[in-house]
Amino acid sequence: MTTDASVTAARRPGEQALTALGLGAPALDPADASAHSFPGGGKWRTEIPSCEGPEALAVVLKESSRLDVPIHRISQGSGVWMLTDAEITEMVEATGERDIELCLFTGPRGTWDIGGSVRSDSRGAGLRARGHNAVAGCVEDAIRATELGVKCLLVADEGVLWTLHRAREAGIIPADTTLKVSALIGPVNPASYSVFEHLGADSVNVPSDLTLDHLTEIRRVSGAPLDMYIEAPDDLGGYIRMYEVAELIRRGAPVYLKFGLSKAPGIYPWGTHLRDVTLNTAKERVRRGRLALDLLARHGADGDMAPLGSRLPGALNRFPVGDSA
Repeated sequence: MTTDASVTAARRPGEQALTALGLGAPALDPADASAHSFPGGGKWRTEIPSCEGPEALAVVLKESSRLDVPIHRISQGSGVWMLTDAEITEMVEATGERDIELCLFTGPRGTWDIGGSVRSDSRGAGLRARGHNAVAGCVEDAIRATELGVKCLLVADEGVLWTLHRAREAGIIPADTTLKVSALIGPVNPASYSVFEHLGADSVNVPSDLTLDHLTEIRRVSGAPLDMYIEAPDDLGGYIRMYEVAELIRRGAPVYLKFGLSKAPGIYPWGTHLRDVTLNTAKERVRRGRLALDLLARHGADGDMAPLGSRLPGALNRFPVGDSA
């Protein structure tokens, strides 16, 4: 990785050639840049999503070593309930050996519930937890996962987020557990982003169709880490923003660069019947990460990566917990 000084001198794609042709872009506005960073230094971390079990994890770790792709976090989408205790323990141990944060999704979710509204054109409440029992299931998943050593939980419901934050404050789950908001309920404006931070989010996955100006607006109200697919799955739009990655860092820091995969079959909820596609896509996600990192290096914008092994978000703003229900 290059030094911080090289980041300030980073070039934009095609800049030199276009300038020579009289087609140069206006200078970047320093006021657009994020003033925030991760605790301990660094503007960006990396995440490999959709790593659905120990076998897929082994593929990701092997490929990341082969391609020299640094990884801060590995996340899973099917849910804690789709893994046995032995599988979770194996994943905890494998990521722990590499000092990588493991994030597992809590469930149940509305899209896998019996409610008909999620099948309607409006999609109803989407992934949110329907009723008390669904919230209870998410809490059960959280307690089980953290007891097995998982330190990051993925949530798709504001009430579940607030409940798990309260559980963290009360010592029901470990105080250093981090809570990550799913892209499927991700906020699209600075006011809602700030609400997620106050509810207990330690990182927030925004939809990948937000503009650069939207990211700047968010950063003017919140320093909570932002997660963003550099390449989004098709069910999240299939957006590919690889040539914007340097500007996404400049505007959105601190940011997790998520290396998703478009034009790939859905694999949630995962099972061995989806083994081949799960392993193949896991491997390709790491390769996509290598492509993005190579692009950053070519543009002289690959500096300021957060230290490997760092995972905590720093001081964030929270609503008072008190005795609220």
